[in-house]
Amino acid sequence: MSASTAELTVRDARRLALARAGLLNPEWTGLPRATSGRGLRARRALHALIGRFGYLQLDTISIAGARTHALVPLSRWPGIDRNLPEELLQPGEPIFEYWGHEASWIPIDLYPAFGFRRVEYGSGRTWHSKGIREHPDVAKAILRRVEAEGPMRSLDLTGPMLGEMWRSKRERWVAYSLWSTGELAIRSRRNFQRTFDLPERVIPARWRNEEWSLEEGIRALIMRALEGHGWATIGTLADTWRLKNVRSQIRTALEDLAAAGEAAPCDVVAAGGKSRSGWVRPDDLELAARLRRVRPAPDRGVLLSPFDPVLWRRPRVAHLFGFDQILEIFKPASQRRYGYYCMPVLAGDRLVARFDLKAHRRQGRLDVLALHYEADGPKPPAADRAAAESALSRFAESVELAVSD
Repeated sequence: MSASTAELTVRDARRLALARAGLLNPEWTGLPRATSGRGLRARRALHALIGRFGYLQLDTISIAGARTHALVPLSRWPGIDRNLPEELLQPGEPIFEYWGHEASWIPIDLYPAFGFRRVEYGSGRTWHSKGIREHPDVAKAILRRVEAEGPMRSLDLTGPMLGEMWRSKRERWVAYSLWSTGELAIRSRRNFQRTFDLPERVIPARWRNEEWSLEEGIRALIMRALEGHGWATIGTLADTWRLKNVRSQIRTALEDLAAAGEAAPCDVVAAGGKSRSGWVRPDDLELAARLRRVRPAPDRGVLLSPFDPVLWRRPRVAHLFGFDQILEIFKPASQRRYGYYCMPVLAGDRLVARFDLKAHRRQGRLDVLALHYEADGPKPPAADRAAAESALSRFAESVELAVSD
């Protein structure tokens, strides 16, 4: 370790991650305090959360009672209307939809940072532009129609079914390609259905006309990733934005940020003395020191989406929490250890259990298919049981369902 490299314990890094993720007491997170409903305060809270991480991942699966882009804010503010996140992308909102971590809602100020990705996808060398390459006449017709007739819903895009693993109607697939290359933008979503429009009608000129280099984009994305994670390895920083084949540019960006005093190298040292190299913002080193001196208030437990920003990178979760975050959605039922859509239970700064849930919206019911505690032994600690029960109750209320007996 060099003299300029800071050190944190695993506990320090874990608490810092939870604080930056908005999962500790509000005074430590810098995010809005409790809010409810679907008014302006609730919308601003969601914008603040997206701004903190730089993205809110989208996903179609709603088996637990809501999709992940609703589950993530509901775990921070359970009183928010569960439908608000579904309708957040509207004209005039300070977000846009694009390929960030995955398909995500992203703060509008990061639109120029993804210029390199739009160029890459438009080059015709990736699957993102395959629809345009294989059906250029369809692509031209869609653009002409949107220009002449206005926004077009994905439901209105027809044509024969194409694809193997991800089947889609031809026109819809081509429209997705046009969105990936930046020739179309997503104007809004309702009931998880996209509405496409021309970028000049969706993205404000202030951001649309800015042209950033690859290096400028990577610096901005690295800083936003650090803001959301607290401490992070280079691997985590790259995977936050699915950055591939640019490891040297990431290292250069971190060196430039360190020279500017905006980022610092930092090792996380485990109890046995083994360290892992990473990076952190100087302000977050100070926050970690303050968190070291406080005792978190007793936590009633909270359920987290398996796609929550603190959970999606399995090695990081294992390192910081000692928790094996397995996503078993794509496994056959007979091969699953915990269940299809397992939601971990966070209690204080520990992950203590995981629920596999299934919602029945029409019946207003939430079934517990499985509950697994992390603690060894036939009987989990009383505190863990209380946290799991409280987390389930709070979650069911937030998605407006009753837990089955």
